[in-house]
Amino acid sequence: MHPAFSVIFLTTLIGIGQGLFLALYSGQVYSMMELLPTQDSHSFYALGSLLAVGFLMAGLFASFFHLGRPMRAWRSVSKWRTSWLSREVIVLPATISLIAFYGCIHYFGWNQQLFTMDKFQSIDLSLIIGMLATLSTFTLFICTSMIYASVKFMQEWYNPLTVINYILLGTASGFTLAAIFSIIMEADVVGFYVLWSIILIIMAFVTRVATLLRNHNITFKSNLQTAIGIRHTVITQKSQGAMCGSFNTREFFHNKSATELKIIKNIFLLLVFPVPIFMLILAISGVFTLYLTLSAFLIQYLGLIAERWYFFSEGKRPQNIYYQSVA
Repeated sequence: MHPAFSVIFLTTLIGIGQGLFLALYSGQVYSMMELLPTQDSHSFYALGSLLAVGFLMAGLFASFFHLGRPMRAWRSVSKWRTSWLSREVIVLPATISLIAFYGCIHYFGWNQQLFTMDKFQSIDLSLIIGMLATLSTFTLFICTSMIYASVKFMQEWYNPLTVINYILLGTASGFTLAAIFSIIMEADVVGFYVLWSIILIIMAFVTRVATLLRNHNITFKSNLQTAIGIRHTVITQKSQGAMCGSFNTREFFHNKSATELKIIKNIFLLLVFPVPIFMLILAISGVFTLYLTLSAFLIQYLGLIAERWYFFSEGKRPQNIYYQSVA
């Protein structure tokens, strides 16, 4: 497929926003269980939620550049019964609203105790809304990834690892950003976020490499015979039947060589996984913590752009079997 940078920025930016919120809410739950120090609601959780909403809104803004007629974007929700894209269009604003409400609860101090669980844990409104926002966040991960994982004829995408990779990569980048945010806010939970960021990056590395190995060994169901509907055993294509390019040859093929694809794959494998892990481990030592953590996040995001580009380009659309060469 031909990767569209609007979709690349959409999926990576909202992934960071979703991961950042999950990191914030996880920290609050750990604090409630007295496993982490309690943070200031007015600044830490409120500003963190605002930052998460900012990334989600940036991703939403990027998506408009992928629309042929942005004024008709509202029509995309009409097929929610059958289309994962329509479901994403519905769930994304809902997630933004819930995270924004979660931040407002902390900012305005609306987190009075509602009830007590097991006579020990105090449950307030922010925990309830945070749980709803968490469910919405994971639903958004599923909707976004299933847009591609549900396409049966794209065998590179049509597997559960696509969903898992979207969740792990987005969450890992969000936890890395949470570590930077906690350093800036001088919160004593930096180690928690750095540790979980490293764990999530390692998990994402395992599943992403598993995807690469799976796709490398795919036995494709489509061939030249099925592409043109002729069952002869020996077929050689001389021309696609046109003297120039077309929409099909522009939009469904990336026009990159195998060498270029290999370089991009090696770049994202390096920038998304080992380099950030190494820098985060150094950051734990306390030397140049902010600089190293910020560098880890920026490098990882560049790697995520390359990873998402490779993900789209790796998908081999069967129509390209037919449109092989111009006369």
